[in-house]
Amino acid sequence: MRVLILGGTSFLGPHQVRYLIARGHSVSIFTRGRTETAMFPEAFQQVEHLIGDRNSDLSALRGKTWDAVIDNSGRSVEWTRDSAQLTKDTADRYLYVSSTGVYLPYRNPDIREDTPLVLADDPTREEMSYGVMKSLSEIEVRKAFGEDRALIIRPTYIVGPGDTSDRFTYWPVRIRRGGNVLVPGRMNDPVQFVDVRDLTEWMIHLLERGAAGTFNAAGPLGGMTMAEMVYGIRAATTTPVEWTWIDDYDFLREHRLRFAIPWLMAVDDWLGAPRINIERAVASGLTFRPLATITRDTLAWWDSNAVTDERRANARFVLTAEREREVLEAWKAR
Repeated sequence: MRVLILGGTSFLGPHQVRYLIARGHSVSIFTRGRTETAMFPEAFQQVEHLIGDRNSDLSALRGKTWDAVIDNSGRSVEWTRDSAQLTKDTADRYLYVSSTGVYLPYRNPDIREDTPLVLADDPTREEMSYGVMKSLSEIEVRKAFGEDRALIIRPTYIVGPGDTSDRFTYWPVRIRRGGNVLVPGRMNDPVQFVDVRDLTEWMIHLLERGAAGTFNAAGPLGGMTMAEMVYGIRAATTTPVEWTWIDDYDFLREHRLRFAIPWLMAVDDWLGAPRINIERAVASGLTFRPLATITRDTLAWWDSNAVTDERRANARFVLTAEREREVLEAWKAR
């Protein structure tokens, strides 16, 4: 296939580039030319680099044809509308990376692809919310490509090597450090996430098969509890660990610890957030790496030259060591 990736240098893109090249496809990426990825440089040497700006200059896309467009960087409805309209007659298929955020508020405990989406924000809100932006962008893709050529993927939290958010990465790094580890929530609280490579490979396979439609992307198959996650990560490390479970939601709210992704306080508007139904994705071929593999590979990437010393020193983790000690001391003294 000839594949155009809108974006391509952040988290998901490098994995897509490497996998597409490995499978013999031709890849073009459209970026502003400001970011160089530290991951898979050998793959990017085989890529056509198209320079422009989704906000103001799509001229580099004109006069070219592709079998598929992958839209990773749809951060506004206008961006998605303009690129979908521009390529609707020059590309066979358009894959839009949306988000399970389209379901917020997550009041339904069994969220499926046909669960109604929120298409408008509270009128008092000054800026469009992320979820509404993604929902309206999906509509623009379908307007341009139709139901038979539009492929909408709604991932939950994406994890693994290259994660730019520092969210899931916190857990392997923190547990490897050992000592007294604070774990918020209850042992049976559900968590969901999807490895970036599982997501990538499945999406490419869907494109190769000419698939269309809408799919939730979460996991793992069969579900996972918070206890299974932290103990599973611990099994892939060797440092002695002592666990302190804080299962009092009122205490956690008081100390502003409502989430430690992929864990979140799944009540009220967030009830269904870690309970996304993935039957359709699994039936279409989504598979899941073992947690031990995700853990080891995430730590190997975190320790590699792909991550700078400055980034490691200033990671945007949910808890710093000092903050963790403060909350543990408050819990002990309550």
